Amino acid sequence: MTNNNLKDLTNKYEIILGSGSPRRVKLLKELNIPFTQMTPDIDETILPNEKPYDFAIRMSAQKGKSLAKKLTNSQLAISCDTIVILNDKVLGKPKDSKDAFDILSLLAGRQHIVATSLAFTTHKKLLVNDFETTKVYFNKVSETQIRDYIATDEPMDKAGAYGIQGMGAFLVDRIDGNLDNVIGFPRELLTKLAGQIISKGM
Repeated sequence: MTNNNLKDLTNKYEIILGSGSPRRVKLLKELNIPFTQMTPDIDETILPNEKPYDFAIRMSAQKGKSLAKKLTNSQLAISCDTIVILNDKVLGKPKDSKDAFDILSLLAGRQHIVATSLAFTTHKKLLVNDFETTKVYFNKVSETQIRDYIATDEPMDKAGAYGIQGMGAFLVDRIDGNLDNVIGFPRELLTKLAGQIISKGM
């Protein structure tokens, strides 16, 4: 993976990370790209009969559009959305500890998909928008292990009620795809979309 496309973007734009996630901040900092943060505020309710990937794409686009009015003509926002999909159903962030228990019990011993979508937005329009997927295979875990994990509070602000990079690592047997996508910021997709913007002169 090369971040030359991202560096080229920084010659044209001031990069804004449209997320309050410390995990995304860490991953973007590792690319040595200067940026500042803005946090979008949108309704994240899935629409009736909306397909999971359509939902993910819509969320990152909506987040970008919500930031557009705050951007100057020299700024470019990168907005993100991560969802967990089991049997074509989106499992969001848990509402409470019981919901977290129900979600993790559903995932235990099974394979699910994590999809993260990215959108690049200027003050005028959405430039590019796409998503990446990773298959995640969970270990079989006991109710006690699940309850002990929920007691740490780590699951409460995360899609699918777990953090693979944190204490929730014990839940995961293996993954098929990129780890940073599961964490919530797919850097391969990031550089791919940056390349599209550069090649099209946007």
